[in-house]
Order: sequence, then structure tokens, then C-alpha cells
Amino acid sequence: QEQLVESGGGLVQAGGSLRLSCAASGRTFTSRPMAWFRQAPGKEREFVAATSWSGSSLYYADSVKGRFTISRESGKNTVVLQMNSLKPEDTAVYYCAGRAGPSPAWILQIARSTNHYDYWGQGTQVTVSS
Repeated sequence: QEQLVESGGGLVQAGGSLRLSCAASGRTFTSRPMAWFRQAPGKEREFVAATSWSGSSLYYADSVKGRFTISRESGKNTVVLQMNSLKPEDTAVYYCAGRAGPSPAWILQIARSTNHYDYWGQGTQVTVSS
């Protein structure tokens, strides 16, 4: 059974860093697009970052550009989100998402859509204090 498991969340002060990991099992996602989304209390789930199957094409939400980096660990079924210069508004539950098959096209409008992904992790809480 396909499963995505996030780890690395926690409490950090503003300006600090956290590294989230998403480990995939039951299916190989090494040739599939993967992404990170987040959801704050009372808000809709929003796109954070996405990587193409090769890791060569990346997309970021404007709110995290220059602070967050998504990457695929070579040889591992793992996607990492390195978060630096964290702000209180980054507080949310962060979810990893994976697609079962190839993307029809790899453009931002597709990469940032929750409908594009078939598998989701259970989420990991990130809290940034001011």
C-alpha cells in the first residue's frame, strides 16, 4: 500500500530553520512529481513547493521563494523541504503529496493544484513563534 510519511516538524522561533522529510513506501515515487502543501487553522490547503520527477524543475509559492528549498534525495524515495528564515505566518500543518503517474504537463498551474496529486501524508505540525 502506498504511503507517504512526513517528519521533521516542530516549534521554532522566527528566523530559525526546520527540515521536513517525506518518506514514500509501497510504490516508487522516484519518477513521479511530488510536492509540499500546508494548511493553517481556518484556511484552505495551499501550495508550498513542488518538484518534477527528475528534480530539475521546481516551483515555489511566492510567499516562500528564497527561503524554502525542495529537493529529492538521490537514490531514496524521499523528498525534503528545507525551510529557512521562518516566519510566524509559516505556522501550519505541512503535507507531502505524490502523484501516481506522469504529469500531463509540468507547469505551475498544474503543480500547485491539490487535484494533481493522488497520495497524501498525514501531515506534520510546524509552529513558528514570534
